[in-house]
Amino acid sequence: MTIAQKLNMALSYKSISQAELARRIGTTPSNLNQKAKKNTLTKEELEQIADVLGGTWRAEFVFDDGTVI
Repeated sequence: MTIAQKLNMALSYKSISQAELARRIGTTPSNLNQKAKKNTLTKEELEQIADVLGGTWRAEFVFDDGTVI
């Protein structure tokens, strides 16, 4: 599964749009989309995204209720 697929699943799970996530992490939706598609999100960016979504990044998104994406 690609980072983009994992990100989209996590966004769906948390009912947050990619545009809203981009706003919350201080970037544009276009930039976030391109970085996800090209698999160029840094570990720090993935950790920030997971934090905003209320989870943890461990090469996957892990949520308090045990859901892993």
